[in-house]
Amino acid sequence: MSRITKEQLLEKIFQDDFENLKGKRLRMTRLRVPAKEVCLAHVLNPSEERIYHNLALHIGVHEGEDHTGEAIGLIRFTPWEAVVVAADVAVKSADVQICFMDRFCGSLIVSGNLTEVQTAVESVVKYFGEIGFGTCEIHKS
Repeated sequence: MSRITKEQLLEKIFQDDFENLKGKRLRMTRLRVPAKEVCLAHVLNPSEERIYHNLALHIGVHEGEDHTGEAIGLIRFTPWEAVVVAADVAVKSADVQICFMDRFCGSLIVSGNLTEVQTAVESVVKYFGEIGFGTCEIHKS
C-alpha cells in the first residue's frame, strides 16, 4: 500500500466538497476509539515468588496468601467494563481465583493450577468471540 498525501486524503474523504474546501484552513484531528476486543490473553506459569509480589497478588483480599507455583492468566479488554462479564465467565468455567479486576482499565488477572487457568482464559476468549468481539491469540509462557 502506497502512502497518500494530505490533499489526496482530504479529496477522498470530502469528494464532492473538496473543490469548495481548497485553500481554506482545515484542522485534522486523530483519535482512538476503543473497539470491542480482547486485546491480550496470556497464560504464564511462573516459579518465582517475586513475580507474584510484583503483580501485587499478595495484598488486599489475598493478603497473607502464597500464590507461588500457581499459574496466572492475564486478559485485557476494551471496552473496559467487559472485564466484569469476563470475570464471571472465568470463575464459572474453571476453578480459578480472581486476583485483580479493574473495570476502569479493562484488566483481569486470574490464578489457579495451570490447566484451570488455561481453561478459564480459553473460555473467556471463546465467549467474547461468540458475542462479536475481536479476539487475539492466547499466548503461553
